[in-house]
Amino acid sequence: MLTSFDYISLLFVLAAGIGLINERFGRLPRVIALLIGSLIVSFVMIAASWMMPHVHVAARTSARLANADLSYVLLDGVLALLLFATSLTTDAAGLRRRAKPIFLLVTFGVVIAMVVFAFGIQAVLAFAGLSVPLAWCLVLGAILAPTDAVAVEQLLAKVKMPTEIRDLITGESLFNDGAAVVLYLAALATTTGDESVVGHGRLVMTFLVDGGGGALLGFATGLVARFAMQHIREQHLVITVSLALVFATYRIAALLELSGPIAVVVAGLTLCHFQAKRDLDAIWRRRIHDFWSMVDEIVNTLLFMLMGFEILEIPIGAAGIWPVLAAVPLALLARFVSVAVPLAFGRRPVGDTARAVGVLTWTGLRGGISIALVLALPDSPYRETLTAICYAVVIFSVIVQGLTTPAVVRRLLRTED
Repeated sequence: MLTSFDYISLLFVLAAGIGLINERFGRLPRVIALLIGSLIVSFVMIAASWMMPHVHVAARTSARLANADLSYVLLDGVLALLLFATSLTTDAAGLRRRAKPIFLLVTFGVVIAMVVFAFGIQAVLAFAGLSVPLAWCLVLGAILAPTDAVAVEQLLAKVKMPTEIRDLITGESLFNDGAAVVLYLAALATTTGDESVVGHGRLVMTFLVDGGGGALLGFATGLVARFAMQHIREQHLVITVSLALVFATYRIAALLELSGPIAVVVAGLTLCHFQAKRDLDAIWRRRIHDFWSMVDEIVNTLLFMLMGFEILEIPIGAAGIWPVLAAVPLALLARFVSVAVPLAFGRRPVGDTARAVGVLTWTGLRGGISIALVLALPDSPYRETLTAICYAVVIFSVIVQGLTTPAVVRRLLRTED
């Protein structure tokens, strides 16, 4: 019987093979190639099990994924590592310059995306003969509201666009995970009849306490780690300190019931975006950058491979064909409204605003955080339906939107390669 170590080994062997094939023939963005490759392998396994009933490879792999508790791994481990790695290469000065629109996007924008999608998908499901309460549709709206910082960051490296729009995309994708988790938990509480988390300003206070508290925690731990690194002579020790910073910050945030995603992002920004005063700063900065680039590569490989294999566990047909097909344009509509309304409060010419809204709408890829949240849903009569819809939107988002992003951005911004 294969062990967990065997499965991880096979994942990396498959990832290496997919990478080699993609480099030779595809030239697709790495994360998209990994997702497509793992989906193809999953469909081959399903076909093999169907044609040869005595071969249980698909069922065994699905059982292994279920036992691995992927939602816990993503939410309490992988997410912290990826957000921290991305924050280390983010232009903090650019985020400060765009603080107001980014704040509006990660607060009001996330709420708008949740509400628009929830009402829309409830109507679609009702038309298809499926009765799903609005509270559960709000849960799904919260799950699909955040954008994926990892996929977005890799796409931005290949696309030419104005710095202002790039800062908006990066800043939103880094911080909206925390807001979406707050909304997800609040919406989930209402499904059980617990209305203590909403009304009378409670949700706003939760946003402020969780988000603001997480930011303060990340700033404090980032300063402590930076001070420690400035007094370290052994270069390899800075790696241990950075790992301690990520895990300690995330776990302390969880214990204090603050936003862990926001805390680790602010910790990373604080650690690496102060002006270097000595040559020693440059040394540990390079060491940190090299190490976390490798972590980003390894964790991303596992994440997008596992996302592809999750199709073995997720009942895609549970929602029916029409709700799944309608969910994709509905998710784009919700994204469009959630971007257009917050940016309308900015002081920008109408033409620029229209182009920015178009770019932010199409680059709003859903990814690992959405998969993690939907897999964490408790058992209910609606779990399979919501999971199928979420997975379909994520796959379309990463593959179709991801592959077409360069062409769409060039068309909207009228830029050349």
